[in-house]
Amino acid sequence: MIYLDYQATTPLAPEAREAMMRWLGGPDSDCFGNPHSSHRMGRMAAAAIEVAREEVAALFPPGGKVIFTGSATEAINLAIRGSGVGPVAVSPIEHAAVLDTASATGPVHMLDVSPDGVCDPAQVLPADTRLIAVMQVNNEIGMIEPFIEWMGRARQAGALYLCDAVQAYGKIAVAQADMIAVSAHKFHGPKGVGALWLRDGVRLNEVQTGGGQERGLRSGTLSPALIAGFGAAAKLAKERMEEDAAHVEALWVRAREAFAGWTLNGSEDARWHGNLNIRRDGLDVNRLMSDCRNVMFSAGSACASGSGRPSHVLKAIGLSDRQAKSSIRLGFGRYTTLDEIERAAQAINAAAKEQAL
Repeated sequence: MIYLDYQATTPLAPEAREAMMRWLGGPDSDCFGNPHSSHRMGRMAAAAIEVAREEVAALFPPGGKVIFTGSATEAINLAIRGSGVGPVAVSPIEHAAVLDTASATGPVHMLDVSPDGVCDPAQVLPADTRLIAVMQVNNEIGMIEPFIEWMGRARQAGALYLCDAVQAYGKIAVAQADMIAVSAHKFHGPKGVGALWLRDGVRLNEVQTGGGQERGLRSGTLSPALIAGFGAAAKLAKERMEEDAAHVEALWVRAREAFAGWTLNGSEDARWHGNLNIRRDGLDVNRLMSDCRNVMFSAGSACASGSGRPSHVLKAIGLSDRQAKSSIRLGFGRYTTLDEIERAAQAINAAAKEQAL
């Protein structure tokens, strides 16, 4: 099988798996302690978490702290609900975790987005805006948003800036923001762990009540194994960032050549080149996926797959329902080979051609 769905999840790095194994300790191990216990085994587990916290923090801007969560969705909920401010101004191409949480907490101001998928920070903001949520890299079309400008705009408006950096963290320099949400499994770490980075001075209310772990902001026993894997993946990503970026660029060039007859969704320039979202008018994507069952790709975000609804991101940039439903997303990265890109393109192009006959 050929895996081209890196926006949904990524293969676990061997280094991350190795880091996790020790902390999955069985009855003959001394590495299964509760990291919140005060005895020696608990302190060992807590120390492993703090090492990982430093590794994760190294990919964030200076002047903040890392709060571990169970996912980026939980981190986003903590940021929006915990800030206790509103109304929230959001881009229409945000992940559902942002859109739905913002809608559930009060008034929402929907920002404008261009046909290229860029949310312009020069647009007029309602005067009552107290929180701005604009992601760094879009999960469906790969657009890189002008996050530095949005941070400045938030300052001018007296608002906080929340950035979903799930698709950026570990791949490019992470956004300047007041709050940043990330997820380990999007950059070769394990599923089931994420983080919220808080700029120094930003205060949140506790959302998930209980034992008060994670500095009184996120209750619940932390997993040393998952967090150790998160830390190892972050350390590796920092070491390999330039190498990984060069590899992704080579894959992008080959993929663009191989899918030359397709229309690119979104800007070709202001995007992460590990995301190729393309369409062919009249294409039956469900049939295409069935005909190419050995190639793992997406008809949209994994969170929305199976709903039957066209992508809200593709609709927001002006595509019709028909165009949105004839689009596919190919995601690739560190462990993808050029040969896999070529073989996947041959299969997908052949199946698409059969539909046109």
